[in-house]
Amino acid sequence: MTDSLLHNWQKKSADHQKQYKNFLQKADKNKVLKNLPTLHEEAFEKIDCLQCANCCKNYSPRFKTPDIKRIAKLLKMKEGDFIETYLMIDEDGDYVAKSAPCPFLGADNYCSIYENRPSDCRRFPYTDEDVIVRRAQLTQKNSTFCPIVYYVLEKLMSVVG
Repeated sequence: MTDSLLHNWQKKSADHQKQYKNFLQKADKNKVLKNLPTLHEEAFEKIDCLQCANCCKNYSPRFKTPDIKRIAKLLKMKEGDFIETYLMIDEDGDYVAKSAPCPFLGADNYCSIYENRPSDCRRFPYTDEDVIVRRAQLTQKNSTFCPIVYYVLEKLMSVVG
């Protein structure tokens, strides 16, 4: 992470939460969506997720039924045993990991079930989807622990205004 924008990004993100909220409420959705693919790619070129893994350390994806079936099969476990061992139901009624960091995250920040990870993990950090504006609160929260979300938001504010 050599980009000056990324220097001290966590503090800057915390300081910019009000700006992000205003931007996400008022931004021209079409302009945002038009710029996302380029900014998403740019962010991933500058930021190595394996150096960070904050998402896996601080956040649990939802484990939907297809995810549970697929991962339980991979681990050669019965679905019920998989749920009992690794998951709990959160306040929204979704299955999430019982523990943080994610039980499938290795010390090297690699995911032991990467090819079979939940769809939420596949899609995170949603910087190439309309989720970035459609779920503004989630985007703001994600910007506090994901440098890619922070980077994309900062660039969007300067490009889209």
